[in-house]
Amino acid sequence: MKIRRPKFNPITQKRWKRFKALKRSYCSFWLLIGLYAFSLLADVLFNEKPLYVRYEGESYLPLFFYYPDDVFTDSGLVTRPDYKAINASERFAEGSGNFMVFAPYPYGPNESITAAQIDVDETVDIVIRRQQLVGNLELDESLSIRRSVASAAMFGVESDRDLRGVEASEQFAVSPGFESAVKGRLANESVLPAFSEKVELASGIVVELALSPYEPRSRPPRTVRVTLREEVNVSKREVLRYVDHEGEGRIERSSTLWSKLNDETRNLIEEKANERMTRRIQPISLDIEGKSYEVDFEKEDVFFPFRPTENHWMGLDSSGRDVFSRLIHAMRISMNFGILLVAASMLLGIAAGAVQGYYGGKVDLLGQRSIEIWEALPFLYVMILLGSVFGQSFGLLLVVYALFSWIGISYYIRGEFLKLRKQPFVEAATCLGLPSRKIILRHILPNSMVPVITFFPFSLVSAIGALSALDYLGFGLPAPTPSWGEMFAQAQEFSYAWWLVLFPFLALFLVGLLGVFIGEGVRSAFDPRANTHYES
Repeated sequence: MKIRRPKFNPITQKRWKRFKALKRSYCSFWLLIGLYAFSLLADVLFNEKPLYVRYEGESYLPLFFYYPDDVFTDSGLVTRPDYKAINASERFAEGSGNFMVFAPYPYGPNESITAAQIDVDETVDIVIRRQQLVGNLELDESLSIRRSVASAAMFGVESDRDLRGVEASEQFAVSPGFESAVKGRLANESVLPAFSEKVELASGIVVELALSPYEPRSRPPRTVRVTLREEVNVSKREVLRYVDHEGEGRIERSSTLWSKLNDETRNLIEEKANERMTRRIQPISLDIEGKSYEVDFEKEDVFFPFRPTENHWMGLDSSGRDVFSRLIHAMRISMNFGILLVAASMLLGIAAGAVQGYYGGKVDLLGQRSIEIWEALPFLYVMILLGSVFGQSFGLLLVVYALFSWIGISYYIRGEFLKLRKQPFVEAATCLGLPSRKIILRHILPNSMVPVITFFPFSLVSAIGALSALDYLGFGLPAPTPSWGEMFAQAQEFSYAWWLVLFPFLALFLVGLLGVFIGEGVRSAFDPRANTHYES
């Protein structure tokens, strides 16, 4: 029996050629098909289970069949085995001919990676910053120091008491402006603005002298408080690197400041750096050559979400799951959901629109009023209600969404049927006595499919976006199903985790862009004006 190769009619062939001529749409079509096909292989390419296991002369296919832990460990457990742990065990390695073949990207969408499995540099950056000295002086009418607070280090004396009774002019050059500002406040005669100037102390330290704004009081003050701030670049810092090499730590990157430290201070810093390897510690303060320094110990700790690494190209989410693996699996789920949803909503819309348009009259009127009532129902509330009763699932979400998304296409089909039912070829079919079912399916429907085909790519993009939005709001697919919207929700909670918003956004943007390009090409291919020729 010879099977004849199906052939498209000339109009369809012409439309396909016109679509192929639109290079951007044609390339987008095949690129989206390729991405979808790639996502369908997600279980083979992105999975923590091995594709093939050879153990004690037997072959196993964990990707397709379930094997309890007892098969590989003799533990008596019937739980799911940890294949990576088994592969790393001595018992498995000692067996001759035992091996496992893992997926090219051996991380599953729901596999939680522990902090110990992530490779980070075992180094501690020792950051040494200069601390700014700040102190106060109280000056009397003769500009003698009555009281000093935290200023001894700046003047190079042992304690603040040593500064009592000392003339200010002995420690720094008193400018006429400064003297006038101090005596003006002691005179208590008028409102005075804030005053500041830089001076160099006798100790060689440059400080800023500052006087706060002054308003007259009921009694003149006996002293005036002057704030001293050391002029130092607090943003300047020196960084040393402490490396743990095979259990023995050492300073790898030295500096001029490190060479000035005595052995006791060096030992203290190394001890703290070694302590930082295992836990967080507070910064310490050191006095080096009479100057105050803050020493902080910085080390990258592993906590989730974690940034992209060499093994995890797109980072890890808040549960330690690989983002790249979840992204691909989410693409497969989104595309499947979108295709099924659009197909279901198209079928419902075509059926409703065809019945209304073909029969017209009271059927059409009753159908329109029913659609308007149905359209008024709040989809989100219905989804929340049904989800709380039956539990969130892929099937429930698909059914509920399909029940609310067919209305738009029914309007177009109804219009097409109302237009075509009076055409001569339909009236001829009616006169021949063909049943309504055949007239609808064989004669009118094939000529009414243009809006369905042209709307399909746009509806697909819309369905994928809607699924992501529902997942983002928490009313979509149940956890731990991979989802782009769920990643967006995590990114909102962890604002520093840029990889949780960048990569899902790029994936969603790419799929949406390709869908729009395809829809644009399909619409142009089906546009009858392209074949219209005007003659003068």
